[in-house]
Amino acid sequence: MRFQVLRSKNPTQPYFWRIVSESGQTVAVSGNYVAKASAIAMVQAVMRSSGSATFEDLTVLQEPRYQQTA
Repeated sequence: MRFQVLRSKNPTQPYFWRIVSESGQTVAVSGNYVAKASAIAMVQAVMRSSGSATFEDLTVLQEPRYQQTA
């Protein structure tokens, strides 16, 4: 897996980063950044903290609750 910093077409926030798998598939894309240094700093922060990351399934909170009618 690798991180890539790229230029976007957004003239006011021209930088973003993505995570690419070994097979070349993009698995995550960031928001846009004004400064390239900010995008790089966030990549470094994600790389440092990814080992302690946890998983949260928030879809459970978003699923509609169906009411039973008699």
